[in-house]
Amino acid sequence: MSGASSDDADVHRRGLPRGLTLRALVPNAITVAALCSGLTGIRFAIVGDWEKSVLMVILAGLLDGIDGRIARLLKAQSRFGAELDSLADSLSFGMAPALILFLWSLQDLPRFGWLCALALAICCALRLARFNARIDLDHQPHKSAGFLTGVPAPVGAGLAFLPMYLWLASGWPVVREPAVVAVWVALCAFLMISNVATLSWSSLRPRRSIRLEMLAMAGLVFASLLTEPWWTLASLCAVYLLLMPLGMFSYAKVKRQRAKASSRSEPDGETGPASTPR
Repeated sequence: MSGASSDDADVHRRGLPRGLTLRALVPNAITVAALCSGLTGIRFAIVGDWEKSVLMVILAGLLDGIDGRIARLLKAQSRFGAELDSLADSLSFGMAPALILFLWSLQDLPRFGWLCALALAICCALRLARFNARIDLDHQPHKSAGFLTGVPAPVGAGLAFLPMYLWLASGWPVVREPAVVAVWVALCAFLMISNVATLSWSSLRPRRSIRLEMLAMAGLVFASLLTEPWWTLASLCAVYLLLMPLGMFSYAKVKRQRAKASSRSEPDGETGPASTPR
């Protein structure tokens, strides 16, 4: 016992760290909170509380959007945090929406409904696996140009809930038809694993001349979320879908510009690697 006490005293005198810092735990704690929120959505879906089930997944998306930024702000990035984040995303934005949509509508479509729910969960997991496999690659054309490859997992989950938004807002029975929901869920699953270039926050750069208008619009959207949340969420999904062709067009333009710059940097009459531009 005395030997152990002396060892602890030596460790204390040397000033060696004796545990994890709070700074390292905060981002991972937010990720775990997002995971718990997404899984709680399944619990509400089981008892038929559809509004709360959707809101829990949306809350998971909000938490997922800030954990990485807080980790960078606190300089607490780690490989463990990245793996935990991917696992939480797979459950919160893949499994949870799939089960919620199955319990809400797809269970009335024998066999095919469950296959569509599985497709959403599987494609979400495949997208995250692709992201992890490419995380250390230097050459990522979409990322280097400020774009994403396919629809992000949180956005894919939000898009998959579009029929539920419309049903909660209006009560239209047609948007709860299993065949309609199945086709829509399958499309969202495909968009998550597609190679389509989609817009990211870094690629959205409005002109300085309209910054006041953008702030006013952000305030109106926030107010709309408080007063008419389901119509607002449905409108945001529609805006995102309309912006997808813009993302593809913008990336194609960037790709052409890079090709021209690469061709100009090559010496005439040679087919070897391009020289470094001055």
